[in-house]
Amino acid sequence: MSETPTPEELVASLIRLLTVEKRAADVYAGPPQADGIGRVFGGQVLAQALQAAQASVTDGKRAHSLHAYFLRGGREGVPIEYRIERDFDGRSFANRRVVAAQENEDGIAVPIFNLTASFQQPEDGLEHIDSPMPDVPFPDDLRSDREQRREIAEAWADRLNDQQRRMMLRPRPIEMRTTDRLHWMSSEPREPRAHSWFRVCAPITGADDTPELHRAIITYASDYTLLGTSALPHGLSWMRNELVGASLDHALWFHRDARADEWLLYATDAPWSGGGRGFNRGRIFNLSGKLVASVAQEGMMRKRVKG
Repeated sequence: MSETPTPEELVASLIRLLTVEKRAADVYAGPPQADGIGRVFGGQVLAQALQAAQASVTDGKRAHSLHAYFLRGGREGVPIEYRIERDFDGRSFANRRVVAAQENEDGIAVPIFNLTASFQQPEDGLEHIDSPMPDVPFPDDLRSDREQRREIAEAWADRLNDQQRRMMLRPRPIEMRTTDRLHWMSSEPREPRAHSWFRVCAPITGADDTPELHRAIITYASDYTLLGTSALPHGLSWMRNELVGASLDHALWFHRDARADEWLLYATDAPWSGGGRGFNRGRIFNLSGKLVASVAQEGMMRKRVKG
């Protein structure tokens, strides 16, 4: 990859990250993030676990839901092993359980995450939708989040450490455009609602262009912005080191096929926070306004105690 990666290189890197390798019967390995720092991004583990589950279902059934728990924070730079249990294979539905494990600093493999995914043979059925897409600006009318991050990094140059600056400015395979001003540096409380458009930054083509990969990328992206929604009413920010947080669980329902290289709107809201936790919901729409997927997540959210 070149020093400044092209959009095509960024997407190819994401595809490699989400491509799991079969090691044995129902055992897969997920590669680490190139140049990753600190804790593994939750969306990576979600997407790799789904990819492992999808690889074990070969009769045309497609994932329609997943439910997952984050047990321990994964470490960057170390591969993650995914072991599958085939709990059910029926004519219409199938179910897979996946346990993700990673070697700790003592070289002992410990579970860090588990996921259950359900698959269904495509079929026609009764349809209704009672979830209209929010009335927000379309992506062509919005500035990119990358441009806004660059401005924030320049304005807050004396308040960001090197790691924060690198994280903020590093090129990303997921392009995002937020309908509201980025809240990372704002201490003004807001209602717990947010809207962001997202897509991968280059088209997916060739042998990689499969419904399974598009679902995995949407799963990966569904961990963006979600927990931050429950922080909005409190005027606090992870970027300013005012919060300590981590995803606890994550659920996602796929309602229809969608392409991750076309704009998708992620509308999130947080109806409750308390007890050191925040509860968040998400709805994902395509450009035609059709509901593509629904998401729910609870996360640990604590005010950082300054020593």
